[in-house]
Amino acid sequence: MENVNQADFWQQRYEQDSIGWDMGQVSPPLKAYIDQLPESAKDQAILVPGAGNAYEVGYLHEQGFTNVTLVDFAPAPIKAFAERYPDFPAEHLICADFFNLSPEQYQFDWVLEQTFFCAINPTRRDEYVRQMAALLKPKGKLVGLLFDKDFGRKEPPFGGTKAEYQQHFESHFDIEIMAPSYNSHPARQGSELLIKMRVKA
Repeated sequence: MENVNQADFWQQRYEQDSIGWDMGQVSPPLKAYIDQLPESAKDQAILVPGAGNAYEVGYLHEQGFTNVTLVDFAPAPIKAFAERYPDFPAEHLICADFFNLSPEQYQFDWVLEQTFFCAINPTRRDEYVRQMAALLKPKGKLVGLLFDKDFGRKEPPFGGTKAEYQQHFESHFDIEIMAPSYNSHPARQGSELLIKMRVKA
């Protein structure tokens, strides 16, 4: 389980195409969320951490969002994304450990969470919450999906329950939505929670 804290672990997985929960497409609930955003949101600073193959980043870019930052600490998916989207700003492709991002340097209006939380060591979930709150502007929001399922395994993806997630997030966030997703991909139907929360004032 400690291996998931290492970039080499993920680099090897991408090189071997061994990301079992990768859907190969934009997550339907997140696509629906992006599609309803107003035109005024297109210049907001958006972070997609642990983005992996970054289908959502690609979709945001295609829809004209101009200030999206992709972070992953494995070089392989970033290189692949840059090849797919050669016009994506290179300075917004960051190969780094999310936990080492400096809040003094980076501040975002909102964060899109898609399978990053389930990929980190579960012992770091409170650390994730603190770092996420620090990287968001006042009243910035965290939107995305969490697995509503216990996978019972010692390698990613790591799941959990709504009650557990509430305990982690309520220290730093006001939870506006944490509910079963009604429009999940068929392979994930009944196993995802849609989340929307804001940093506490």
